[in-house]
Parts: sequence; C-alpha cells; structure tokens
Amino acid sequence: MTNGVAAILVHVPDPEAGLAWYASAFPEAERFRLDEFDFSYLRIGAVDLEIVQADEKVTSGAAGSVVYWAVDDLDRALAHFEALGAHLYRGPMVIQEGYWMCQVRDPWGNCIGLRGARPGHKGDEA
Repeated sequence: MTNGVAAILVHVPDPEAGLAWYASAFPEAERFRLDEFDFSYLRIGAVDLEIVQADEKVTSGAAGSVVYWAVDDLDRALAHFEALGAHLYRGPMVIQEGYWMCQVRDPWGNCIGLRGARPGHKGDEA
C-alpha cells in the first residue's frame, strides 16, 4: 500500500532559521527550491525534510512521533548535534542487536532520534 516515507515535516516558528539549522545538522542533505511556492526544503536520500511554519494546529516541540535517523557512530552524531545547539533529551540506551538510540531536541524543542552503533561500548551497557 505504501512506498516508504516521502517527507518529514518539522514545525518551527522561523522556517528560514530552521532550514539553515537543519542544513548544518544534516550536511549530506541537498537543498531544493520550488520558486512557484516560495518554498525550500532538504532531501536526505529519498526523504524530503520540510521545515515549515509552526501554527496553532501544529506547534514546535516534543510530542507524538519521533523520526530516528540511522548513524554509523552514535557518539559522534550526538556530539555533532550538540555542537549545533541540540540538547540530549533521552538516552543513550541500548536496543536490539547491539545498537543504541537517543533523542536530541533541536533549538525549537522538536525531537530528533539517532540510532546506531557506539564503537567502544558493549551492546549490553546502558
């Protein structure tokens, strides 16, 4: 019925500032612009990351679903996000097959999940 995730919308009070922050947070992302809609977005692999205006229906902040990004080195990814101003929100905690996960919050309070290995840590240490 579905063909995978097409887009992730992140709601922020200032979409231009949010787009700049997320472009730094995901340096592998490609930036695209739709002039006819006066809209820019990022593409990471096959997924569009759309930074959109928060409003009364969908505000920014931690609530509901969290998207987890696969990373090669959880500690290195966490340090990268923290250097950009994200704050550790949950974890790190061990999950299946020796992998770990954590959540960070962007400057607007939205959760970003990170999932991957922690070289140098045993999979059963939490």
